[in-house]
Amino acid sequence: MRLLTPILLLALTGCGYHQAGSASHIPADVRTLSVPIFTTNAQAFHTEMAFTEATIKELNTRTKYHVLNADSDSADATLHGIILSQTVAPLTYDANTGQSSSYLITITAKAVLTAHDGQVLYRNDSFVYHEQYQSTQDLSGFIQEDNHAVNRVAKEFAQALVSDMLESF
Repeated sequence: MRLLTPILLLALTGCGYHQAGSASHIPADVRTLSVPIFTTNAQAFHTEMAFTEATIKELNTRTKYHVLNADSDSADATLHGIILSQTVAPLTYDANTGQSSSYLITITAKAVLTAHDGQVLYRNDSFVYHEQYQSTQDLSGFIQEDNHAVNRVAKEFAQALVSDMLESF
């Protein structure tokens, strides 16, 4: 049994096993992150705010970093996000009216975490998310669903971004 334990430990370390949070490429001396409002190349209302807010919330919830919601020279690192594109396409149609009954929203984004000295600590240029939502045909009870779809995508993006920043190896 004594011989089995060291062999098992050696095998686990050799296969890439790691404890959660230990594979981070973020240096240990980074304690403060600045997250300025994401920039956008999309002609859409408020998407950059939804993505920024979701990312800050996720960082505050899942990390020990002190997060500043503005660009700051006092931060150890700055996370810049860019909404590269946002499209909405009809997905299904109502057979009776011929109007669109559901849509597919696609948002492409990128994120770069840069240390105070300019070194890139993390980069992902290809976040792509899709979300379907239903349109409302009854104008008396109309609820604009595209904002809710953007918020759902923003939450998924933030979860993936923080996980990737902390666990990528």
